[in-house]
Amino acid sequence: MTVRGVISFAFPSRDKKSSRVSKHFPPQAITVPAAGNELFGRRLLFAVLFLSTMAGLLALAALALEPGGFGAVDIALLALFAVTLPWTVAGFWNAVIGLLIVRCCDDPVAAVMPMAALVGGDAQVTASTAILLCVRNEAPERMIRNLEPMLAGLDASGCGGRFSLYVLSDSGDAAIASSEEALFAELAARWRDRIAIIYRRRAVNTGYKAGNIRDFCERWGSSHDFALTLDADSLMTADAVLRLVRIMQANPRLGILQGLIVGLPSRSAFARIFQFGMRLGMRSYTLGSAWWQGDCGPYWGHNAVLRLAPFTEHCGLPVLSKDGADDRHILSHDQIEAVLMRAAGYEVRVLPREDLGWEENPPTLIEFVGRDLRWCQGNMQYRSFLTLPGLKPVSRYQLALAIMMFIGSPAWIGLLLLGTLAVAFSDTPANFIDAGPGMALFMCVLIMWFAPKIASAIEVLLDADLRRGFGSAGLFIVNLMIETLFSILLCPILWFGHTIFLVKSLFGREIGWNGQVRDGYAVPFTLALRHFWPHTLFGSAVLGLLLATQPGAIPVALFLAAGPALAVPFAMITASPRLGRLATRLGIGRLPEETVAPAMLSALAPPAAEAAAPVPRPISV
Repeated sequence: MTVRGVISFAFPSRDKKSSRVSKHFPPQAITVPAAGNELFGRRLLFAVLFLSTMAGLLALAALALEPGGFGAVDIALLALFAVTLPWTVAGFWNAVIGLLIVRCCDDPVAAVMPMAALVGGDAQVTASTAILLCVRNEAPERMIRNLEPMLAGLDASGCGGRFSLYVLSDSGDAAIASSEEALFAELAARWRDRIAIIYRRRAVNTGYKAGNIRDFCERWGSSHDFALTLDADSLMTADAVLRLVRIMQANPRLGILQGLIVGLPSRSAFARIFQFGMRLGMRSYTLGSAWWQGDCGPYWGHNAVLRLAPFTEHCGLPVLSKDGADDRHILSHDQIEAVLMRAAGYEVRVLPREDLGWEENPPTLIEFVGRDLRWCQGNMQYRSFLTLPGLKPVSRYQLALAIMMFIGSPAWIGLLLLGTLAVAFSDTPANFIDAGPGMALFMCVLIMWFAPKIASAIEVLLDADLRRGFGSAGLFIVNLMIETLFSILLCPILWFGHTIFLVKSLFGREIGWNGQVRDGYAVPFTLALRHFWPHTLFGSAVLGLLLATQPGAIPVALFLAAGPALAVPFAMITASPRLGRLATRLGIGRLPEETVAPAMLSALAPPAAEAAAPVPRPISV
């Protein structure tokens, strides 16, 4: 049997007629036959692939470290390498599975979520949905600009009466709070008798965003069937909102439906290049993970629809205590709420379509690191839930993997430091590592590291419509090369930052939930140095030691040490407004929304989406 045959057996192609909802099946009556054995088989296959790949890579690493005997340093290196592997291996197999789905299935989305193909766009919307906009110290003008086109679309569809907008503010800045109150009052007046708009501000943001939504659930949750969660930078079309709501209506056991989120076109060079890579990494990865995770899908905290009754009943978050005294709340609430919803017997699924909504990414390395460290602190809090009774095995895996994503950072830094010292103080690198297995291991890890982006790049290059969306094959390949270099520099910078933060967290260092800077700005040398001097010192010390002792090892060390060593100029250059304007003109980091701008982006023309105009004379080959 061919590879296509194997994949088709797992999720056969759908007849076009079966992809349309029949008039004989109202939304509430649509069901998809249970496929518990099939889903178990998929998960078993993924587990076998995951564990066997981990074992194979560790065996190859042990073989590479064999010269000179296997001592304490080799054991330590092998242990550190093992810690780095789970996230990399999971990403590799998710990407491979996702690519096979795309190439072998007529409808990749239906292959991982059949309900999406059964629910038509003309299904009646009967549920009451609360749109929850959670904000903290953000510019209200920007949020209103993003909201009104969606509200207009809902009203034009004839479904506006089924929706209510709740602006849930936790803003502590008095000036911003005053502006919010005035501007959202004007918005409510404009939409009176069409869509209800309620503004509420808490004086203290107890429980952060999760506490904000919990307060809504306790006060108004019983008045609505569903809630659509939005962040301050979320942008969704009315069609996307209605699609998610219709699918929720059609499956009463669906507790959370997460929509795929992509980056909004940006004027920042840093954001443009990052979200080009994010777009590639998400395509195949999300499809592959959805194929085997099934009803234990992810929840990312926004651009998702929640079923309010079970969410209110089962997804309340406990307060974490520190030394039995100071109350601490869970910062990364979303995945905990997802596993609690699944434990209560409701499905959690992701709809892997790229037309469901946008978000703005941080415009500079400094802002990106700040957001990343909040995620790091939040994910570390998942330790308390790994042994929670009633969780599904897949849910425990998801929590463990979320922790390992950040625990892997000090492991990478430890590998670089310990490996550098071992090579530098050996008579010759050959006495420390066998070049043959060592290079094979290096190439395997490198390919697996970039696998999600490679898989999506293959998909784009094989599809004429996708190639045109990204500008042209030539422009896409140029951007792929730029993003690859960008990632090689960025990832070790983040790993070193995580390492410093995790060490500080042992002594009580914590981060709260504050408003984010969404507009780009120039990063001067002094500001970059203040943030990244430890990175520079570490990376330069590693490369300097190798230059003085074993210069032949520098090319391999650059993959982990170049980013920290160059963190200061990297932060400055990628934040340059001039470079951002040039990148926009040349199509660097170009997204499909910049080739053919969706009507919503064309109508808004927000600062972050001004790049949505077609780029003149794109690079081509």
